[in-house]
Amino acid sequence: MSGFFALLDDIAALMDDVSVMAKVATKKTAGILGDDLAVGAEKASSFRASRELPVIWEITKGSFLNKLIILPFVFLLSAFLPQAIVPILLIGGVYLSFEGVEKIIHTFFHKNHKTIDFSKIETEEELLIVEKSKIKSAIITDFILSLEIIMIALGSVSESNMFIQIMVVTIVAIIATIGVYGIVALMVRMDDAGFKLIKVSESRIGVTKKIFSGLGHSLVWTLPKLIKLLAVVGTLAMLLVGGGLFVHNIPQIHSFFHFIPVIVTELIVGLVVGFMSYILLIIFKRIKSIVA
Repeated sequence: MSGFFALLDDIAALMDDVSVMAKVATKKTAGILGDDLAVGAEKASSFRASRELPVIWEITKGSFLNKLIILPFVFLLSAFLPQAIVPILLIGGVYLSFEGVEKIIHTFFHKNHKTIDFSKIETEEELLIVEKSKIKSAIITDFILSLEIIMIALGSVSESNMFIQIMVVTIVAIIATIGVYGIVALMVRMDDAGFKLIKVSESRIGVTKKIFSGLGHSLVWTLPKLIKLLAVVGTLAMLLVGGGLFVHNIPQIHSFFHFIPVIVTELIVGLVVGFMSYILLIIFKRIKSIVA
């Protein structure tokens, strides 16, 4: 019996270690989680009101699947092929930087380029095609951001035993998915909450009526402004994360820009990598069209 209680004490102590390390890992990934939130909200916006939550749910499921793929993959790499981790992260950095630069170019140089207006899509088939395209893009971006989150979390517990590493990184991955897309779901439904408050205010009188009405109109007014802000923040986040993957994994880049703040370095590197990859893609397309 004493052995049984000793085992329980060991399990309790181990779980305490997991809890403490999970808090540390979550703090270290807070910045990237904020970037993930901005990118996720920007990717999940612009759908029809009736389709917003189903689309977010599809992206959330894709995010969970990403984690299920990444977690064992990262643990195996860390154990048997750690030298492959950095190249994989740099490939993700190229993709994020490219996406960020592509958004900037379309905003400033393709002003006649029209964004998709879901309200004007007439058939269900067309709507599903467009939705699947945006969902796929969101899940790919989530994959890269998830990889970065998991790598940072793993790095924070690299000195611990394998059980604690698995538990801590898994907890952080679950928190990342539920937290990010839970907040995104709340954000995109702000206008619905606002309209309900306005409707409730119609049956009230006096100060209560003004409070409900004012709060409702504020929520309705805020949502489109918030979505536009998140589009900017999401683009900036992709450049910072993409550039950051190079800055934090290639010491020479960090040393070259040692005289300026790290966040500025990340932005500069993200822009440079993004523009280079964008130009290379254009050249590749031109060559392909000539050969064809």
